[in-house]
Amino acid sequence: MNWLRAAVLGANDGIVSTAGLVVGVAGATDSRAALLTAGASGLLAGSMSMAAGEYVSVSTQRDSERAALAQEKRELHEQPQAELAELTGLLAARGLSQEVAREAAEQLTARDALRAHARVELGIDPDDLTNPWHAAWASFLAFTAGALLPLLAIVLPPTGWRLPVTVGSVLVALVVTGWAGARLGAADPRRAVLRNVVGGALAMGVTYAAGALLGAAGA
Repeated sequence: MNWLRAAVLGANDGIVSTAGLVVGVAGATDSRAALLTAGASGLLAGSMSMAAGEYVSVSTQRDSERAALAQEKRELHEQPQAELAELTGLLAARGLSQEVAREAAEQLTARDALRAHARVELGIDPDDLTNPWHAAWASFLAFTAGALLPLLAIVLPPTGWRLPVTVGSVLVALVVTGWAGARLGAADPRRAVLRNVVGGALAMGVTYAAGALLGAAGA
């Protein structure tokens, strides 16, 4: 579910950022070559930036998880009784009686002490550490998929239809991603859709106005 939600948000970022870029350029020129160049450049830059950011972020998280596991392993080796008492306390804090918590802690420790402490104390699954490459590729593909919509919408239609088609398709896509993101996060879809649509419309409006002013000024 978390990966799906991240993919929806990544696609949403691709839609909004690329739509703002190509609509801004469209405010200054109707050259298909210029629109394609700007949109493709924005798509590549945005997708690479998202992938690199996710890779760095998740790598840092993975390093932290590994460091926490290594420290827990040392503590289990150096002070096993203290760690057993700690695990007992953590289980008791979750609603078990002291006697049951002690028995459960002893059984978990006998089976796999590190895994027990990792899951109960640290909230980490040693067999399923975060993968930075998965996160990077997911962000890259999600952003690219979202960015393709405004890019194709601005370059494929005839000149007079480019802006209406782009704005309309982007707003519809933002309704879909806003609804999907809210449903995956168990939130109110109406508020998420409204935020998405208003934010996307504002981004396109501002960039179009800036592009039109620059075009009128001969920049």
